[in-house]
Amino acid sequence: MYIQRHLEAQVLEASKYYPVVMVCGQRQVGKSTMLNHIRESNRQYVTLDDGNARRLALTDPALFFETYGYPLLIDEFQRVPSILLEMKKIIDQKALAGEDNSGMFWITGSQKFKMMQDVSESLAGRIAVFDMSSLSESEIEGRPSGMFEPELSAIRERMKDCKKKDVHQIYERIFRGGMPKLCATAIDRERFYMDYVNTYIERDIKDLAQVGKLNEFYDFLVYMAARTGQELKYDEISNTIGVSAPTAKAWVSILERSGIIFILRPYYSNITKRLVKTSKVYFMDTGLAAYLCRWPTAQTLENGAMDGAFLETWVVTEIVKSYYNAGKPADLFYYRDMDKKEIDLLIVKGDKIFPIEIKKGKEPSKPDKNFGVLSSFKMDVQPGLILCMSDALIPYNRETWYCPISVL
Repeated sequence: MYIQRHLEAQVLEASKYYPVVMVCGQRQVGKSTMLNHIRESNRQYVTLDDGNARRLALTDPALFFETYGYPLLIDEFQRVPSILLEMKKIIDQKALAGEDNSGMFWITGSQKFKMMQDVSESLAGRIAVFDMSSLSESEIEGRPSGMFEPELSAIRERMKDCKKKDVHQIYERIFRGGMPKLCATAIDRERFYMDYVNTYIERDIKDLAQVGKLNEFYDFLVYMAARTGQELKYDEISNTIGVSAPTAKAWVSILERSGIIFILRPYYSNITKRLVKTSKVYFMDTGLAAYLCRWPTAQTLENGAMDGAFLETWVVTEIVKSYYNAGKPADLFYYRDMDKKEIDLLIVKGDKIFPIEIKKGKEPSKPDKNFGVLSSFKMDVQPGLILCMSDALIPYNRETWYCPISVL
């Protein structure tokens, strides 16, 4: 069963204007499935996981493109990034001949920054790049696409299509995660994630070559999953795992560029020097994080010590996914100062700033206690949202509203 992706419309639209469209994201999130689903009947498909195709792309890229022609969908292109130069030549020749070169190539890959380096050198101005994540809640429920907007009017509009969910249903979703194969088939969850982790470490990590000790990398992956929703401290990682701080930094960057984690930057301004500059880390797929932390069921996760961290991770990544699916960069921040005052999420739009707190309760008390710190920023502070288990969008006071988590 194919679950429709919100990114489909973005890819088709970009294909009208750009010669190359690239979709990147972690393994198994459905990049090639989506592109194969929406590709035109005359668009050929080739994967560079195929040994013969890979050998041809490496040794004779001109013959590779003569063989497969265009329009063409190239899967896992990061295995032979050198083909980009030949691709650029073909695109530019077409442009010089005065012919339309839009939509010639669709490419996918699962190691973003390595690819972006090659891409920006070779295809600047000729490529549209999209991030893809595992399924968002609105995709699973078949709701219309739409970026999460924090304005009250937009929330009211969004709620019309949402299904109410209680806390147990939310944690079931957190526990299972959003990988398309898990959502669309009856595959065993444990089996899926075990294979996923093995494939990721054996293939992607070996390819990146910066990791000599795969066992230590696995320990690092588990450690990071246990720290989802927390501050990213490289010295703690290096002390716990027994690797150097530069190695810890390199490994975090591998997880980020593989799409496994999202790093939330702190909101920082020169107005005050009392702000914390440490980023926070979130696993993009909560099911994978729960598997790595060995939570046996959704119920034990809901009642366990990490219930709050996983709820926060799920909320933040659902909002991030809505940005990705709209083809927009995720301009999200969090606030923390030296007095330990923290706001879970800040959405900044021009001179407007929207504070968001994430709580497990139905009507948490004093949810806006830290919102007052934003007055020092000389920004237009908008009504804050408390994303919680509330049944409806109701005011806590004039400046703060309880908002059901199921709106995500």
